[in-house]
Amino acid sequence: MMTLRRRADLSPSLSSSSSLLSRLRSAASSLLSRQYSTDKGGDGTARRNGGGSSSAPRLLRPGFVDPSTWRHFDSRAFGINLDAIPKDALFVLKKLRREGFEAYLVGGCVRDLLLKRVPKDFDVITTASLQQIKKNIFRRCMIVGRRFPICLLRMNDSVIEVSSFQTVGKRANKSKEVNYLEELNGYDDEDILRCNNSMRRDFTINGLFFNPMNYKIYDYVNGVRDMRKNKVCTVVPAHISFMEDPARILRGLRIAARLGFQFSSDTSNAIHDLSSSIINIDKARLMMEMNYIMSYGAAEPSVRLLRKYGILDILLPFQAAYLSDQTKGRSSDKDLMLMKLLANLDRLFSADQPCHCSLWMALLVFHTALVISPQDTLVIRAFAALLYFGSWESAIEFLKEEQAGAQVPFVPETLGPSQTKLDDLMEQTSHLASLVNSSVLTLTCSDALEQSLVRFSEPPQISGVVLASNKERKRLLKIFGSFDSDLTSHDERRWLHKIDYWSLKDGSPAEVRFVLGKVILDTMSDKSPCESAEDALMF
Repeated sequence: MMTLRRRADLSPSLSSSSSLLSRLRSAASSLLSRQYSTDKGGDGTARRNGGGSSSAPRLLRPGFVDPSTWRHFDSRAFGINLDAIPKDALFVLKKLRREGFEAYLVGGCVRDLLLKRVPKDFDVITTASLQQIKKNIFRRCMIVGRRFPICLLRMNDSVIEVSSFQTVGKRANKSKEVNYLEELNGYDDEDILRCNNSMRRDFTINGLFFNPMNYKIYDYVNGVRDMRKNKVCTVVPAHISFMEDPARILRGLRIAARLGFQFSSDTSNAIHDLSSSIINIDKARLMMEMNYIMSYGAAEPSVRLLRKYGILDILLPFQAAYLSDQTKGRSSDKDLMLMKLLANLDRLFSADQPCHCSLWMALLVFHTALVISPQDTLVIRAFAALLYFGSWESAIEFLKEEQAGAQVPFVPETLGPSQTKLDDLMEQTSHLASLVNSSVLTLTCSDALEQSLVRFSEPPQISGVVLASNKERKRLLKIFGSFDSDLTSHDERRWLHKIDYWSLKDGSPAEVRFVLGKVILDTMSDKSPCESAEDALMF
Protein backbone atom coordinates (compact mmCIF):
# COMPACT_ATOMS: atom_id res chain seq x y z
CA MET A 1 0.00 0.00 0.00
CA MET A 2 1.13 3.51 -0.65
CA THR A 3 1.97 5.62 2.38
CA LEU A 4 1.32 9.33 2.67
CA ARG A 5 3.61 11.44 0.50
CA ARG A 6 4.55 14.86 1.79
CA ARG A 7 5.87 17.85 -0.13
CA ALA A 8 9.50 17.21 0.79
CA ASP A 9 10.60 16.31 -2.75
CA LEU A 10 8.89 17.81 -5.77
CA SER A 11 9.50 16.31 -9.20
CA PRO A 12 11.18 18.62 -11.76
CA SER A 13 7.97 18.88 -13.72
CA LEU A 14 6.00 20.11 -10.72
CA SER A 15 8.74 22.52 -9.66
CA SER A 16 8.56 24.09 -13.10
CA SER A 17 4.81 24.49 -12.64
CA SER A 18 5.01 26.62 -9.50
CA SER A 19 2.87 29.36 -10.96
CA LEU A 20 0.16 26.83 -11.75
CA LEU A 21 0.22 25.45 -8.22
CA SER A 22 0.07 28.95 -6.81
CA ARG A 23 -3.10 29.58 -8.74
CA LEU A 24 -4.53 26.27 -7.52
CA ARG A 25 -4.00 27.27 -3.90
CA SER A 26 -5.95 30.49 -4.41
CA ALA A 27 -8.80 28.59 -6.08
CA ALA A 28 -9.48 26.25 -3.18
CA SER A 29 -12.98 27.35 -2.31
CA SER A 30 -14.65 26.89 -5.67
CA LEU A 31 -12.71 23.82 -6.73
CA LEU A 32 -12.20 21.88 -3.51
CA SER A 33 -15.27 22.93 -1.58
CA ARG A 34 -17.45 19.86 -1.96
CA GLN A 35 -18.00 17.45 0.91
CA TYR A 36 -18.46 13.89 -0.32
CA SER A 37 -17.89 11.49 2.51
CA THR A 38 -16.28 10.95 5.86
CA ASP A 39 -13.90 8.20 6.91
CA LYS A 40 -15.19 4.98 5.33
CA GLY A 41 -12.60 2.29 5.79
CA GLY A 42 -12.88 -1.39 5.22
CA ASP A 43 -12.05 -1.44 1.52
CA GLY A 44 -8.42 -2.45 1.66
CA THR A 45 -7.21 0.65 -0.22
CA ALA A 46 -4.36 2.98 0.49
CA ARG A 47 -5.63 5.96 2.48
CA ARG A 48 -4.47 9.53 2.90
CA ASN A 49 -4.32 10.35 6.59
CA GLY A 50 -3.18 13.90 7.22
CA GLY A 51 -3.21 15.53 10.62
CA GLY A 52 -4.04 12.34 12.49
CA SER A 53 -6.89 9.92 12.05
CA SER A 54 -10.08 9.10 13.82
CA SER A 55 -12.50 6.23 13.59
CA ALA A 56 -15.45 8.59 14.09
CA PRO A 57 -16.80 10.69 11.23
CA ARG A 58 -15.68 14.30 11.37
CA LEU A 59 -17.99 17.28 10.97
CA LEU A 60 -16.71 19.09 7.91
CA ARG A 61 -17.19 22.84 7.57
CA PRO A 62 -17.99 24.38 4.18
CA GLY A 63 -15.03 24.33 1.85
CA PHE A 64 -13.26 21.60 3.79
CA VAL A 65 -11.42 18.98 1.80
CA ASP A 66 -11.13 15.66 3.56
CA PRO A 67 -7.90 13.97 2.42
CA SER A 68 -8.86 10.82 4.33
CA THR A 69 -11.13 9.97 1.38
CA TRP A 70 -8.21 10.11 -1.09
CA ARG A 71 -7.09 6.71 -2.30
CA HIS A 72 -4.30 5.25 -4.38
CA PHE A 73 -4.65 1.81 -5.96
CA ASP A 74 -2.12 -0.50 -7.55
CA SER A 75 -3.49 -1.25 -11.03
CA ARG A 76 -1.87 -4.69 -11.01
CA ALA A 77 -4.24 -5.72 -8.23
CA PHE A 78 -7.01 -5.24 -10.81
CA GLY A 79 -5.12 -7.12 -13.50
CA ILE A 80 -4.22 -3.91 -15.39
CA ASN A 81 -0.69 -3.91 -16.80
CA LEU A 82 1.06 -1.97 -19.53
CA ASP A 83 -0.19 -4.37 -22.19
CA ALA A 84 -3.73 -3.09 -21.51
CA ILE A 85 -2.74 0.34 -22.85
CA PRO A 86 -2.53 0.93 -26.63
CA LYS A 87 0.94 1.69 -27.95
CA ASP A 88 -0.11 5.13 -29.20
CA ALA A 89 -1.42 6.18 -25.78
CA LEU A 90 1.72 4.86 -24.06
CA PHE A 91 3.90 6.74 -26.54
CA VAL A 92 2.10 10.01 -25.74
CA LEU A 93 2.46 9.46 -21.98
CA LYS A 94 6.16 8.58 -22.23
CA LYS A 95 7.01 11.50 -24.51
CA LEU A 96 5.31 14.03 -22.24
CA ARG A 97 7.19 12.63 -19.26
CA ARG A 98 10.50 12.71 -21.12
CA GLU A 99 9.86 16.39 -21.73
CA GLY A 100 9.58 16.91 -17.97
CA PHE A 101 5.80 16.97 -17.52
CA GLU A 102 3.40 14.86 -15.51
CA ALA A 103 0.98 12.86 -17.66
CA TYR A 104 -1.89 10.48 -16.83
CA LEU A 105 -4.68 8.56 -18.44
CA VAL A 106 -7.90 10.07 -17.19
CA GLY A 107 -11.65 9.61 -17.21
CA GLY A 108 -13.71 6.87 -18.82
CA CYS A 109 -10.78 4.81 -20.05
CA VAL A 110 -9.58 4.28 -16.47
CA ARG A 111 -13.11 3.35 -15.42
CA ASP A 112 -13.47 0.84 -18.26
CA LEU A 113 -10.09 -0.75 -17.56
CA LEU A 114 -11.14 -1.31 -13.97
CA LEU A 115 -14.42 -2.82 -15.15
CA LYS A 116 -12.61 -5.13 -17.62
CA ARG A 117 -14.28 -3.35 -20.54
CA VAL A 118 -12.69 -2.13 -23.74
CA PRO A 119 -12.48 1.69 -23.52
CA LYS A 120 -14.02 3.84 -26.24
CA ASP A 121 -10.82 5.90 -26.34
CA PHE A 122 -7.82 6.81 -24.20
CA ASP A 123 -7.64 10.41 -22.97
CA VAL A 124 -4.48 11.96 -21.53
CA ILE A 125 -4.05 14.91 -19.16
CA THR A 126 -0.73 16.65 -18.53
CA THR A 127 0.87 19.53 -16.67
CA ALA A 128 2.09 20.90 -20.01
CA SER A 129 0.01 23.72 -21.47
CA LEU A 130 -1.74 23.18 -24.78
CA GLN A 131 0.60 25.72 -26.37
CA GLN A 132 3.65 23.83 -25.10
CA ILE A 133 2.21 20.59 -26.48
CA LYS A 134 1.62 22.04 -29.93
CA LYS A 135 4.78 24.15 -30.14
CA ASN A 136 7.36 21.83 -28.60
CA ILE A 137 6.08 18.27 -28.29
CA PHE A 138 3.43 17.24 -30.83
CA ARG A 139 3.59 19.91 -33.49
CA ARG A 140 1.07 18.24 -35.79
CA CYS A 141 -1.70 18.18 -33.20
CA MET A 142 -4.73 20.47 -33.39
CA ILE A 143 -6.13 22.57 -30.55
CA VAL A 144 -9.93 22.35 -30.68
CA GLY A 145 -12.80 23.48 -28.46
CA ARG A 146 -13.83 26.86 -27.12
CA ARG A 147 -15.08 26.29 -23.62
CA PHE A 148 -12.67 23.48 -22.75
CA PRO A 149 -9.94 23.37 -25.42
CA ILE A 150 -7.92 20.19 -25.91
CA CYS A 151 -5.24 18.90 -28.26
CA LEU A 152 -6.29 16.30 -30.81
CA LEU A 153 -3.35 14.08 -31.71
CA ARG A 154 -3.79 11.71 -34.65
CA MET A 155 -1.49 8.70 -34.47
CA ASN A 156 -1.75 5.79 -36.89
CA ASP A 157 -5.39 4.69 -36.69
CA SER A 158 -6.23 6.38 -33.39
CA VAL A 159 -6.95 9.86 -32.07
CA ILE A 160 -5.64 10.75 -28.62
CA GLU A 161 -7.24 13.66 -26.78
CA VAL A 162 -4.72 15.51 -24.62
CA SER A 163 -5.97 18.05 -22.09
CA SER A 164 -4.02 20.25 -19.70
CA PHE A 165 -4.27 20.76 -15.97
CA GLN A 166 -3.86 24.44 -16.76
CA THR A 167 -7.07 24.65 -18.79
CA VAL A 168 -9.95 26.32 -17.01
CA GLY A 169 -13.33 26.58 -18.67
CA LYS A 170 -14.24 30.09 -19.77
CA ARG A 171 -17.48 29.82 -17.82
CA ALA A 172 -15.81 28.54 -14.67
CA ASN A 173 -17.08 29.97 -11.41
CA LYS A 174 -15.21 33.19 -10.77
CA SER A 175 -16.95 34.10 -7.52
CA LYS A 176 -14.98 35.29 -4.52
CA GLU A 177 -12.66 32.52 -3.45
CA VAL A 178 -11.76 31.62 0.10
CA ASN A 179 -8.57 29.70 0.73
CA TYR A 180 -9.08 26.56 2.77
CA LEU A 181 -5.91 24.85 1.61
CA GLU A 182 -4.41 25.22 5.04
CA GLU A 183 -6.36 22.01 5.62
CA LEU A 184 -4.05 20.39 3.08
CA ASN A 185 -0.85 21.87 4.42
CA GLY A 186 1.85 19.22 4.06
CA TYR A 187 0.11 17.24 1.34
CA ASP A 188 1.77 16.49 -1.94
CA ASP A 189 1.28 19.12 -4.66
CA GLU A 190 0.68 16.39 -7.23
CA ASP A 191 -2.24 15.10 -5.16
CA ILE A 192 -3.66 18.61 -4.87
CA LEU A 193 -3.28 19.10 -8.61
CA ARG A 194 -5.09 15.87 -9.46
CA CYS A 195 -7.74 16.40 -6.80
CA ASN A 196 -8.43 19.89 -8.11
CA ASN A 197 -9.00 18.55 -11.61
CA SER A 198 -11.15 15.64 -10.47
CA MET A 199 -13.52 18.13 -8.81
CA ARG A 200 -14.23 19.63 -12.23
CA ARG A 201 -15.39 16.35 -13.75
CA ASP A 202 -18.93 15.17 -14.35
CA PHE A 203 -19.24 11.82 -12.55
CA THR A 204 -17.20 10.22 -9.81
CA ILE A 205 -16.48 7.13 -11.90
CA ASN A 206 -14.96 9.45 -14.53
CA GLY A 207 -12.74 11.24 -12.01
CA LEU A 208 -9.91 8.68 -11.90
CA PHE A 209 -6.27 9.16 -12.95
CA PHE A 210 -3.90 6.38 -13.98
CA ASN A 211 -0.13 6.51 -14.33
CA PRO A 212 0.81 3.24 -16.07
CA MET A 213 4.50 3.93 -15.43
CA ASN A 214 4.13 3.39 -11.69
CA TYR A 215 0.89 1.32 -11.89
CA LYS A 216 -0.93 3.84 -9.69
CA ILE A 217 -4.60 4.75 -9.98
CA TYR A 218 -5.60 7.91 -8.11
CA ASP A 219 -9.12 8.44 -6.75
CA TYR A 220 -10.15 11.64 -4.95
CA VAL A 221 -13.94 11.53 -5.38
CA ASN A 222 -14.85 7.96 -4.36
CA GLY A 223 -15.09 6.84 -7.96
CA VAL A 224 -13.96 3.27 -7.26
CA ARG A 225 -16.41 3.02 -4.38
CA ASP A 226 -19.29 4.07 -6.61
CA MET A 227 -18.09 1.69 -9.32
CA ARG A 228 -18.26 -1.18 -6.86
CA LYS A 229 -21.82 -0.13 -6.01
CA ASN A 230 -22.76 0.10 -9.71
CA LYS A 231 -23.74 3.73 -9.13
CA VAL A 232 -23.55 6.82 -11.33
CA CYS A 233 -23.06 9.87 -9.10
CA THR A 234 -22.11 13.42 -9.99
CA VAL A 235 -18.94 14.87 -8.50
CA VAL A 236 -20.59 18.11 -7.38
CA PRO A 237 -24.24 18.15 -6.24
CA ALA A 238 -26.30 16.87 -9.15
CA HIS A 239 -28.57 19.89 -9.65
CA ILE A 240 -25.56 22.20 -9.75
CA SER A 241 -23.66 19.88 -12.08
CA PHE A 242 -26.49 19.63 -14.61
CA MET A 243 -27.26 23.34 -14.48
CA GLU A 244 -23.59 24.03 -15.27
CA ASP A 245 -23.67 21.67 -18.25
CA PRO A 246 -26.95 20.01 -19.34
CA ALA A 247 -25.03 17.69 -21.67
CA ARG A 248 -23.92 15.84 -18.54
CA ILE A 249 -27.47 14.49 -18.32
CA LEU A 250 -27.07 12.73 -21.67
CA ARG A 251 -23.58 11.50 -20.79
CA GLY A 252 -24.89 10.10 -17.53
CA LEU A 253 -27.70 8.25 -19.29
CA ARG A 254 -25.23 6.85 -21.82
CA ILE A 255 -22.87 5.64 -19.09
CA ALA A 256 -25.68 4.07 -17.04
CA ALA A 257 -27.11 2.32 -20.11
CA ARG A 258 -23.78 1.00 -21.32
CA LEU A 259 -22.61 -0.25 -17.92
CA GLY A 260 -25.97 -1.34 -16.56
CA PHE A 261 -25.49 1.01 -13.57
CA GLN A 262 -28.12 2.79 -11.50
CA PHE A 263 -28.21 6.50 -10.68
CA SER A 264 -27.84 7.68 -7.12
CA SER A 265 -31.12 9.11 -5.81
CA ASP A 266 -29.99 12.75 -5.97
CA THR A 267 -28.62 12.28 -9.51
CA SER A 268 -31.86 10.63 -10.63
CA ASN A 269 -33.97 13.39 -9.08
CA ALA A 270 -31.87 16.06 -10.74
CA ILE A 271 -32.27 14.41 -14.16
CA HIS A 272 -36.05 14.35 -13.66
CA ASP A 273 -36.08 18.01 -12.61
CA LEU A 274 -33.72 19.34 -15.29
CA SER A 275 -34.35 17.05 -18.27
CA SER A 276 -35.92 19.87 -20.28
CA SER A 277 -32.69 21.89 -20.03
CA ILE A 278 -31.13 19.79 -22.79
CA ILE A 279 -32.93 21.98 -25.35
CA ASN A 280 -30.32 24.62 -24.47
CA ILE A 281 -27.47 22.44 -25.72
CA ASP A 282 -25.87 23.52 -28.97
CA LYS A 283 -27.35 21.37 -31.76
CA ALA A 284 -23.97 20.16 -33.00
CA ARG A 285 -23.04 19.02 -29.51
CA LEU A 286 -26.47 17.51 -29.00
CA MET A 287 -26.01 15.44 -32.14
CA MET A 288 -22.57 14.35 -30.92
CA GLU A 289 -24.01 13.18 -27.60
CA MET A 290 -26.87 11.38 -29.35
CA ASN A 291 -24.43 9.60 -31.60
CA TYR A 292 -22.45 8.43 -28.57
CA ILE A 293 -25.73 7.13 -27.14
CA MET A 294 -26.88 5.26 -30.24
CA SER A 295 -23.72 4.10 -32.02
CA TYR A 296 -21.69 2.24 -29.39
CA GLY A 297 -23.66 -0.89 -28.64
CA ALA A 298 -26.13 0.42 -26.03
CA ALA A 299 -28.92 2.00 -28.11
CA GLU A 300 -31.72 -0.16 -26.72
CA PRO A 301 -31.10 0.45 -22.99
CA SER A 302 -30.30 4.10 -23.74
CA VAL A 303 -33.65 4.67 -25.45
CA ARG A 304 -35.34 3.03 -22.49
CA LEU A 305 -33.60 5.42 -20.08
CA LEU A 306 -34.28 8.44 -22.30
CA ARG A 307 -37.95 7.53 -22.20
CA LYS A 308 -37.96 6.97 -18.44
CA TYR A 309 -36.71 10.50 -17.82
CA GLY A 310 -38.91 12.16 -20.45
CA ILE A 311 -35.98 13.07 -22.69
CA LEU A 312 -37.04 10.88 -25.61
CA ASP A 313 -40.05 13.20 -26.04
CA ILE A 314 -37.59 16.02 -26.75
CA LEU A 315 -35.04 14.23 -28.91
CA LEU A 316 -37.09 11.62 -30.78
CA PRO A 317 -40.76 12.57 -30.36
CA PHE A 318 -42.04 10.16 -33.01
CA GLN A 319 -40.33 7.19 -31.34
CA ALA A 320 -41.47 8.42 -27.92
CA ALA A 321 -45.12 8.60 -29.09
CA TYR A 322 -44.85 5.15 -30.68
CA LEU A 323 -43.50 3.60 -27.48
CA SER A 324 -46.11 5.35 -25.37
CA ASP A 325 -48.94 3.99 -27.53
CA GLN A 326 -47.55 0.47 -27.83
CA THR A 327 -46.65 -0.05 -24.15
CA LYS A 328 -50.16 0.63 -22.86
CA GLY A 329 -51.31 -2.56 -21.17
CA ARG A 330 -47.88 -4.18 -21.63
CA SER A 331 -45.49 -5.20 -18.89
CA SER A 332 -42.48 -5.01 -21.22
CA ASP A 333 -41.39 -3.27 -24.41
CA LYS A 334 -38.93 -5.98 -25.49
CA ASP A 335 -41.29 -7.48 -28.08
CA LEU A 336 -41.85 -4.17 -29.86
CA MET A 337 -40.27 -3.96 -33.29
CA LEU A 338 -38.34 -0.76 -32.54
CA MET A 339 -36.71 -2.24 -29.45
CA LYS A 340 -35.87 -5.48 -31.28
CA LEU A 341 -34.28 -3.49 -34.11
CA LEU A 342 -32.19 -1.56 -31.61
CA ALA A 343 -31.23 -4.74 -29.73
CA ASN A 344 -30.05 -6.37 -32.96
CA LEU A 345 -28.13 -3.20 -33.81
CA ASP A 346 -26.40 -3.31 -30.42
CA ARG A 347 -25.23 -6.88 -30.99
CA LEU A 348 -22.98 -5.71 -33.82
CA PHE A 349 -21.23 -2.79 -32.11
CA SER A 350 -19.25 -1.90 -29.02
CA ALA A 351 -17.42 0.99 -27.40
CA ASP A 352 -14.30 0.45 -29.50
CA GLN A 353 -16.18 -0.57 -32.65
CA PRO A 354 -19.01 1.91 -33.24
CA CYS A 355 -21.19 2.54 -36.27
CA HIS A 356 -21.67 5.76 -38.22
CA CYS A 357 -24.60 7.93 -37.14
CA SER A 358 -26.28 7.43 -40.52
CA LEU A 359 -26.91 3.76 -39.65
CA TRP A 360 -29.03 4.32 -36.56
CA MET A 361 -30.75 7.22 -38.28
CA ALA A 362 -31.54 5.02 -41.28
CA LEU A 363 -32.92 2.38 -38.92
CA LEU A 364 -35.25 4.96 -37.30
CA VAL A 365 -36.33 6.21 -40.74
CA PHE A 366 -37.11 2.65 -41.88
CA HIS A 367 -39.15 1.91 -38.76
CA THR A 368 -41.01 5.22 -39.04
CA ALA A 369 -42.09 4.32 -42.59
CA LEU A 370 -43.59 1.04 -41.32
CA VAL A 371 -45.48 2.74 -38.48
CA ILE A 372 -46.94 5.28 -40.90
CA SER A 373 -47.69 2.68 -43.57
CA PRO A 374 -47.64 -0.97 -42.34
CA GLN A 375 -46.41 -3.54 -44.86
CA ASP A 376 -46.70 -7.20 -45.72
CA THR A 377 -43.97 -9.20 -43.97
CA LEU A 378 -42.69 -10.62 -47.26
CA VAL A 379 -42.30 -7.10 -48.65
CA ILE A 380 -40.33 -6.03 -45.58
CA ARG A 381 -38.06 -9.06 -45.88
CA ALA A 382 -37.58 -8.48 -49.59
CA PHE A 383 -36.52 -4.89 -48.94
CA ALA A 384 -34.11 -6.03 -46.21
CA ALA A 385 -32.72 -8.83 -48.39
CA LEU A 386 -32.09 -6.35 -51.18
CA LEU A 387 -30.14 -4.16 -48.75
CA TYR A 388 -28.21 -7.11 -47.38
CA PHE A 389 -27.42 -9.18 -50.47
CA GLY A 390 -26.97 -6.20 -52.76
CA SER A 391 -29.06 -7.29 -55.76
CA TRP A 392 -32.68 -8.14 -56.50
CA GLU A 393 -31.69 -11.48 -57.99
CA SER A 394 -29.88 -12.53 -54.81
CA ALA A 395 -32.73 -11.27 -52.66
CA ILE A 396 -35.28 -13.41 -54.56
CA GLU A 397 -33.05 -16.50 -54.27
CA PHE A 398 -32.83 -15.96 -50.52
CA LEU A 399 -36.58 -15.48 -50.14
CA LYS A 400 -37.36 -18.65 -52.11
CA GLU A 401 -35.06 -20.67 -49.86
CA GLU A 402 -36.34 -19.07 -46.66
CA GLN A 403 -40.03 -18.76 -47.52
CA ALA A 404 -40.98 -21.59 -45.20
CA GLY A 405 -38.97 -20.15 -42.34
CA ALA A 406 -40.48 -18.48 -39.31
CA GLN A 407 -41.61 -14.89 -39.87
CA VAL A 408 -42.07 -12.61 -36.89
CA PRO A 409 -45.18 -10.36 -37.06
CA PHE A 410 -45.26 -6.97 -35.37
CA VAL A 411 -48.10 -4.60 -34.54
CA PRO A 412 -48.61 -2.06 -36.01
CA GLU A 413 -45.71 -2.43 -38.46
CA THR A 414 -46.81 -5.60 -40.32
CA LEU A 415 -50.08 -6.64 -41.97
CA GLY A 416 -50.20 -10.15 -40.56
CA PRO A 417 -49.64 -13.38 -42.58
CA SER A 418 -48.09 -12.64 -45.93
CA GLN A 419 -50.49 -12.40 -48.87
CA THR A 420 -47.98 -11.12 -51.42
CA LYS A 421 -46.95 -13.28 -54.38
CA LEU A 422 -43.38 -13.22 -55.68
CA ASP A 423 -44.66 -11.98 -59.04
CA ASP A 424 -45.98 -8.80 -57.40
CA LEU A 425 -43.13 -8.41 -54.96
CA MET A 426 -40.92 -6.01 -56.92
CA GLU A 427 -43.61 -3.37 -57.28
CA GLN A 428 -44.55 -3.45 -53.60
CA THR A 429 -40.90 -3.47 -52.48
CA SER A 430 -40.20 -0.46 -54.68
CA HIS A 431 -43.18 1.28 -53.09
CA LEU A 432 -41.78 0.55 -49.60
CA ALA A 433 -38.43 1.97 -50.68
CA SER A 434 -40.13 5.20 -51.71
CA LEU A 435 -41.99 5.37 -48.37
CA VAL A 436 -38.73 4.95 -46.48
CA ASN A 437 -37.12 7.66 -48.57
CA SER A 438 -40.01 10.02 -47.76
CA SER A 439 -39.73 9.27 -44.04
CA VAL A 440 -36.31 10.91 -43.91
CA LEU A 441 -38.21 14.17 -43.40
CA THR A 442 -39.39 13.07 -39.94
CA LEU A 443 -35.78 13.37 -38.71
CA THR A 444 -34.94 16.53 -40.61
CA CYS A 445 -38.06 18.70 -40.88
CA SER A 446 -40.22 19.91 -37.99
CA ASP A 447 -43.32 20.32 -40.18
CA ALA A 448 -43.09 16.73 -41.45
CA LEU A 449 -42.47 15.51 -37.90
CA GLU A 450 -45.50 17.36 -36.56
CA GLN A 451 -47.69 15.93 -39.30
CA SER A 452 -46.49 12.39 -38.58
CA LEU A 453 -47.36 12.73 -34.89
CA VAL A 454 -51.06 13.30 -35.59
CA ARG A 455 -51.67 9.53 -35.73
CA PHE A 456 -50.81 9.06 -32.04
CA SER A 457 -53.29 9.45 -29.19
CA GLU A 458 -50.98 11.50 -26.94
CA PRO A 459 -48.18 12.99 -29.05
CA PRO A 460 -45.47 14.91 -27.20
CA GLN A 461 -45.07 18.61 -27.74
CA ILE A 462 -42.37 19.29 -30.34
CA SER A 463 -39.34 20.96 -28.79
CA GLY A 464 -37.95 22.35 -32.02
CA VAL A 465 -34.92 20.05 -31.86
CA VAL A 466 -34.25 18.48 -35.26
CA LEU A 467 -31.42 15.99 -34.99
CA ALA A 468 -30.29 15.44 -38.54
CA SER A 469 -28.37 18.25 -40.20
CA ASN A 470 -28.67 19.02 -43.91
CA LYS A 471 -25.50 17.01 -44.42
CA GLU A 472 -26.99 13.95 -42.73
CA ARG A 473 -30.29 14.44 -44.56
CA LYS A 474 -28.44 14.26 -47.87
CA ARG A 475 -26.59 11.16 -46.68
CA LEU A 476 -29.85 9.43 -45.71
CA LEU A 477 -31.42 10.32 -49.03
CA LYS A 478 -28.37 8.86 -50.75
CA ILE A 479 -28.71 5.64 -48.76
CA PHE A 480 -32.33 5.07 -49.77
CA GLY A 481 -32.42 7.05 -53.01
CA SER A 482 -30.62 4.34 -54.97
CA PHE A 483 -33.92 2.40 -55.15
CA ASP A 484 -35.84 5.10 -57.02
CA SER A 485 -35.28 3.36 -60.34
CA ASP A 486 -35.82 -0.26 -61.33
CA LEU A 487 -34.74 -2.49 -58.44
CA THR A 488 -33.04 -4.90 -60.84
CA SER A 489 -30.49 -2.17 -61.68
CA HIS A 490 -29.23 -2.08 -58.10
CA ASP A 491 -26.09 -4.22 -57.80
CA GLU A 492 -23.86 -4.15 -54.71
CA ARG A 493 -23.13 -7.86 -54.39
CA ARG A 494 -20.17 -8.77 -52.17
CA TRP A 495 -18.10 -11.88 -51.93
CA LEU A 496 -18.29 -12.20 -48.14
CA HIS A 497 -21.21 -11.24 -45.93
CA LYS A 498 -19.35 -9.66 -43.06
CA ILE A 499 -19.15 -6.08 -41.84
CA ASP A 500 -16.34 -3.83 -43.00
CA TYR A 501 -16.14 -1.69 -39.86
CA TRP A 502 -13.70 0.75 -41.40
CA SER A 503 -16.06 1.56 -44.27
CA LEU A 504 -19.00 1.72 -41.90
CA LYS A 505 -17.19 4.11 -39.56
CA ASP A 506 -16.75 6.47 -42.52
CA GLY A 507 -20.46 6.25 -43.32
CA SER A 508 -20.18 4.36 -46.63
CA PRO A 509 -23.78 4.23 -47.98
CA ALA A 510 -23.23 0.72 -49.35
CA GLU A 511 -22.00 -0.54 -45.96
CA VAL A 512 -24.86 1.20 -44.13
CA ARG A 513 -27.35 -0.50 -46.48
CA PHE A 514 -25.71 -3.87 -45.90
CA VAL A 515 -25.75 -3.65 -42.10
CA LEU A 516 -29.25 -2.19 -42.01
CA GLY A 517 -30.43 -5.13 -44.12
CA LYS A 518 -28.83 -7.56 -41.70
CA VAL A 519 -30.45 -5.90 -38.67
CA ILE A 520 -33.90 -5.97 -40.30
CA LEU A 521 -33.57 -9.60 -41.41
CA ASP A 522 -32.42 -10.62 -37.94
CA THR A 523 -35.46 -8.85 -36.50
CA MET A 524 -37.95 -10.34 -38.98
CA SER A 525 -36.70 -13.92 -38.65
CA ASP A 526 -35.81 -16.32 -35.90
CA LYS A 527 -32.44 -16.87 -37.52
CA SER A 528 -29.82 -14.66 -39.12
CA PRO A 529 -29.19 -14.37 -42.88
CA CYS A 530 -27.13 -17.15 -44.45
CA GLU A 531 -23.64 -16.82 -43.02
CA SER A 532 -20.85 -19.36 -43.01
CA ALA A 533 -18.59 -19.69 -39.99
CA GLU A 534 -16.00 -17.76 -41.95
CA ASP A 535 -18.48 -15.01 -42.79
CA ALA A 536 -19.29 -14.57 -39.12
CA LEU A 537 -15.76 -13.33 -38.51
CA MET A 538 -15.69 -9.54 -38.57
CA PHE A 539 -12.96 -7.22 -39.75
